[in-house]
Amino acid sequence: MDEVDIAALYAARSHGAAPAYQRVKDMIAEQIVAGRWREGELLPSENQLVGALGLSRMTINRALRELSADGLVDRLIGVGTFVAGRKVSSALVEVRNIADEIHDRGHGHRAEVVSLEQRVADPAIAQELGVEEGSTVFHSKLVHFEDGLAIQLEDRFVNPELAPRYLEQDFTTTTPNTYLVTVAPLGRGEHVVEAVLPTADECALLGLDETEPCLLIRRRTWSEDRLVSAARLLHPGSRYRLAGTFDVQGS
Repeated sequence: MDEVDIAALYAARSHGAAPAYQRVKDMIAEQIVAGRWREGELLPSENQLVGALGLSRMTINRALRELSADGLVDRLIGVGTFVAGRKVSSALVEVRNIADEIHDRGHGHRAEVVSLEQRVADPAIAQELGVEEGSTVFHSKLVHFEDGLAIQLEDRFVNPELAPRYLEQDFTTTTPNTYLVTVAPLGRGEHVVEAVLPTADECALLGLDETEPCLLIRRRTWSEDRLVSAARLLHPGSRYRLAGTFDVQGS
């Protein structure tokens, strides 16, 4: 899109009461949402926008910063501003079934089972799952896909006392979350979130480059105060984000 088009689009919004940065932001967002600027496309530079619109660099910078915060653009220092790739969102504080999340977005879910087995709890697993070291635990590893794109590697340990038939399940037709909630109703959950780099095996399973940062959610769930499962949920950072809302109580 050339400078004349940009100027014309901005001028069409000049009658509104919104501040200049908001009008620039809305103009760019509208072009992205309408598909006129497509995923990965380089947008006009700050200098181009300043020259075309006659606005200050501070105004343009704020519009681009807010677009970046909203997930619509990616800004690379010294390179430019690009239309961001699609990132799916997951609730930060809820314990949700990933298949439901994907279906709610109107997309197709598919899972591949990497492993489903019985294991002996080493010290780390025993502590994480709240069982005795050397005891038997169940282990599953799945890759979840959204419309054919891998968005989660689920690595889960389960307490057999609370889900004795776990290894008999077909997790290509249901999910571990769905089954576990059925046999051990959820009492409470715990999330710990961190940014990590994937291992070589994780890169292979998720189809990632080894330098791709990932979002890791460590999730533990309880039923009637007994630990049911401990899971590592690994998401490619370029394909996934967490979102949440909270209420602020007045003093």
